Amino acid sequence: MSTPVDDALDPLERERSHLAGSRAALRAMREDVESLDIRDVTANWVNAEVLAHQIDERIKALADLSDTPLFFGRLDYLHSPGADRAEGAEGERFYIGRRHVHDHDGDPMVIDWRAPVSQPFYRASKKDPMDVALRRRFGYTRGEITAYEDEHLSDPAEAARTSKLLQQEIERPRVGPMRDIVATIQPEQDEIVRSGLGGTVCVQGGPGTGKTAVGLHRVAYLLYAHRERLARTGTLVIGPNRSFLHYIEQVLPALGELTVQQATVDDLVSAGVQVRGVDDAPAAIVKGDARMAEVLRRAVYAHVTMPTEPVVVVRGSRRWRVPAYELEDIVRELLERGIRYGAAREALPQRIAHAVLVQMERSGEAPDDRVQDAVARNAAVKAAVKAIWPPVDPAKLVLRLLSDAEFLAEHAEGVLSEEEQRTVLWAKPVRSVKSAKWSSADAVLIDEATDLVERTHSLGHVVLDEAQDLSPMQYRAVGRRCTTGSATVLGDLAQGTTPWATRSWGEALAHLGKTDGVVEELTAGFRVPTDVIAYASRLLPHIAPGLTPVASVRENPGFFDLRPTTGTAEVVAACEELLLREGSTGLIAADARIPELAAALTAAGIGYLSPGEETTAETRLTLVPASLAKGLEYDYVVLDEPQAVVSGEPDERTGLRRLYVALTRAVSGLIVTHAEPLPAQLAD
Repeated sequence: MSTPVDDALDPLERERSHLAGSRAALRAMREDVESLDIRDVTANWVNAEVLAHQIDERIKALADLSDTPLFFGRLDYLHSPGADRAEGAEGERFYIGRRHVHDHDGDPMVIDWRAPVSQPFYRASKKDPMDVALRRRFGYTRGEITAYEDEHLSDPAEAARTSKLLQQEIERPRVGPMRDIVATIQPEQDEIVRSGLGGTVCVQGGPGTGKTAVGLHRVAYLLYAHRERLARTGTLVIGPNRSFLHYIEQVLPALGELTVQQATVDDLVSAGVQVRGVDDAPAAIVKGDARMAEVLRRAVYAHVTMPTEPVVVVRGSRRWRVPAYELEDIVRELLERGIRYGAAREALPQRIAHAVLVQMERSGEAPDDRVQDAVARNAAVKAAVKAIWPPVDPAKLVLRLLSDAEFLAEHAEGVLSEEEQRTVLWAKPVRSVKSAKWSSADAVLIDEATDLVERTHSLGHVVLDEAQDLSPMQYRAVGRRCTTGSATVLGDLAQGTTPWATRSWGEALAHLGKTDGVVEELTAGFRVPTDVIAYASRLLPHIAPGLTPVASVRENPGFFDLRPTTGTAEVVAACEELLLREGSTGLIAADARIPELAAALTAAGIGYLSPGEETTAETRLTLVPASLAKGLEYDYVVLDEPQAVVSGEPDERTGLRRLYVALTRAVSGLIVTHAEPLPAQLAD
């Protein structure tokens, strides 16, 4: 039962009282779980361990984060949701928050933001009030309510206006890791967040459009709406690197979701080998090409040899003979079915045994399944299977492809050119899998070969962030992890900074195996100031022609400054200037310039962090190599030497994309320092 719609004499005190009551109720919910006695309710120690783990997870999910508002909004409905809307029917009031909270009677004090009754908080408007009389937003300082703001959506006398509290929350300084945006989700974002589990969604979003947050909140929503199913099948968030994953790792726990795994693509595919090598760009491009999947398929199935000799099975005094032509029919039928190499190899002895049982039945015997299993284990059958369909080690197979020119040529004929074959071949022969200096692209090839032999386990839902940088073979590796599930693909074509960067989302979805995926575009920028995004957008015609520029909707214009310099002292001075302001500061520079800038900061007595490390009150500056800047955000940024960022990449287009990323990391202000001339593409 929700709170009745009766306004208190002092609204702010009334809301503070409800907050205090909600916190007490959440504390009581946690204490109830902590007091559970499971000693006599489990059959064995295994069940007891499982139940104890589930209880621990529940206790963690019920944590009250003191600096995080327990609820951030309120909805007063004209009528009770779902009830008959008769004239005079009494409405209801709901407080919208990060998780559900109920009192000792089970009545809700806070409604989970993902519940259907909460949806109008994000989507209702003056044009479509969705039966909401009042929407109230709350302002907080260190977890305590300090202000509120009302919109009377069903009152025709009140004009539509922009919420000041909403704008302040969007523009609040960013210190520490990424936080949730549950209080500020916009209608177009909410549509993506609440899209169903069955469909794959690809979100194209420029800098500051909130695509990463949308993807994470979609996971939280799906876990709410389909908890049992996803508890069985699992969920996974894939990011570009460890720094990025560390930056976002607190978002889902803040929403009470603790079961979502996080990984990079390298984490997924390098389980079988140790990655110690690095490919040059031409080799990485060929290895990442989807055509390599066909080369691997040919190489795997080339191990199958058509039988030329019969199989003779001796049982007691009888001999049963399966002729070579019948064995060949069995092998061809397995090949035509297109099942995994390993599954077909396991099926082959049973098929041979079945052929023997047919002969037994024709001779008047009545064999059962136990006899068939015994025949399948017969030494003659085992020997035939080993000769016809030998086991394949995926890593050894890829090792041979990359080190044996004749073997590669045999299976790449008509797929890769001779030049491409030479490009991927190792210069020196490698003795063993362990001694090989495998690259990330090699590990993806081994993962592909492994899937040809044995099916990869599929999860219920996968979120793939910064997807524009993946190769086709990497997309295939991710797609294998959600063949029976769905995916949320997040990225920006303009921020592709690999030589094999995605050219279109249609191609990406095809490689992922999700051709029916829906592409959504976010173009409203909530993070990057207008002047900054306008300056960075000068690069778009050169790096992503036809892409819609981001339009900043921030009321705070921030600031943008171009500063010619003569050395690192002026770069350090710019950092010192920004550190006088509230919030985080990032110094972004070409990777090659990081040591020089680190030395200059140390000489000036300025402490700094590495990307992904959490800022503190004492240390709010992060020194960021341009190669690791993607996905990170800072209140203020000093960007050092744009031309050096461009020159640090293999080609100009990739360099300009890297620069676009670096230019768009600032939330409130950007200073560009340069001793060298700026790239011509930034000219007005």
